[in-house]
Amino acid sequence: MDATTTSTPLRRRWGLLLIATAQFMVIMDTSIIGVALPKMQADLGFTPEGLSWVFNAYVVAFGGLLLLGGRLSDLFGARRIFAIGWLTLLVGSVVAGAAGSAGWELLGRAVQGAGAALIAPAALTLLMMIFGSEPRELTKALALYGAAAPAGGTAGVFLGGVITEYVSWPWVFYLNVPIALLVLAATPALMPAGGRRSGAVDVAGAVTVTAGLALAVFGIVQAPETGWASATTLVTLGGAALLLALFVAIQSRRAEPLMRLGIFRAPNLAAANVAQLLLGAAWIPMWFFLNLYLQQVLGYTAFPSGAALLPMTIVIMLGMIVLAPRLIARFGPRTLTVSGLAVLAAGMAWLAMVRPDGSFPVDVLPASIVAALGMSMAFIPTLGTALSAARPEEGGLAAGIVNTSYQVGSALGLAAITALATSQGAGRLGDLTALTDGYSAAFIGAAVLAAAGAVLAAVPLRTSRPASQSQPATTA
Repeated sequence: MDATTTSTPLRRRWGLLLIATAQFMVIMDTSIIGVALPKMQADLGFTPEGLSWVFNAYVVAFGGLLLLGGRLSDLFGARRIFAIGWLTLLVGSVVAGAAGSAGWELLGRAVQGAGAALIAPAALTLLMMIFGSEPRELTKALALYGAAAPAGGTAGVFLGGVITEYVSWPWVFYLNVPIALLVLAATPALMPAGGRRSGAVDVAGAVTVTAGLALAVFGIVQAPETGWASATTLVTLGGAALLLALFVAIQSRRAEPLMRLGIFRAPNLAAANVAQLLLGAAWIPMWFFLNLYLQQVLGYTAFPSGAALLPMTIVIMLGMIVLAPRLIARFGPRTLTVSGLAVLAAGMAWLAMVRPDGSFPVDVLPASIVAALGMSMAFIPTLGTALSAARPEEGGLAAGIVNTSYQVGSALGLAAITALATSQGAGRLGDLTALTDGYSAAFIGAAVLAAAGAVLAAVPLRTSRPASQSQPATTA
């Protein structure tokens, strides 16, 4: 089936729904395990330090393999890689749900992350194939795609609590199975096939970037316990830097690299990816520690904690679908990116004023809505700018890079902010004052990252016509 099959409005809408489902699921799988972690620790024998890798195994595999997923999408066709990714996610979900030990659980989570790394860039490539020729429709499609991310994050917390409390924790993974089967059945009819082209797969590049990211996250997570100046931390972080430098060296010398370094000469692409990286580095830690504040300080159980995040999710979805496209059309992506990151920083700084004896209506709701508004303003223009800057034949690579930027930012940001929060008392369970001090420090750290993103985006991003009035760039 070729791309013209999706040209009817009905097929395009169903295709967009399938793509949004992909974004929803890959983000939901990062959050759905949060409430289930204590029971998983008891059943599978995780150490307190090892438990964090139930989250990190997914995120590191996801972030580290996204570039490979984008490259494979360009070489073998986005629809084919999209389907293989869903099949991989299905297998990983079964392994994670059926795991009887910590090792098998981490393997299942890593396989899930690998599947997500194939799905995400392929989904964005398919979106560009379906809507890229119509800028107004593309902006609307990106808005719905972007709104699926916070919806997936909140749904993960909410469903994770319900499933863990009323069924059992393995079903937070088995939930993926029927959804994956439905997507696999619908993909051939709704997704454009895309073309295949010849080329090599840079396995060495994929291995070095994934290993470097894993070592970096591991070193940052362990540093509060081993000491930032300890030999273990220095060797781990030094090894991560060496592997990432080796990755860059490999890319500069290969005829067909995993990531063509010259792609960053495309106007605005590098700046948009820096903004996405800092957006992830600020947003994910804020969401993570806000959930902990609700449960460990305000005393919310799993169900009301997930429900408390719904207002923020609604604001993000409405902001991305209704507000952001109109603001982009009026002011352009650069202005909206900078403004959105600044508003996000303001909301996080407001959250830093949480109190040990606080309440949801006073300490959480207004500040979280401001932060959600900033997120909804910044996400769509940076994503659209990054995707439209690349050549059409490198759409998968551009999608892989921008997804990698956000996920790498999320992983490293969460690791760094966790270290900061722990040093300020976030690990002292039962001590509400210490916990609040730690979480407040986390929100301040996230606000600083968002503000840095606003400053860095303000300088290099070029002013351009609104997305609804200009065609996406087709040359690097």
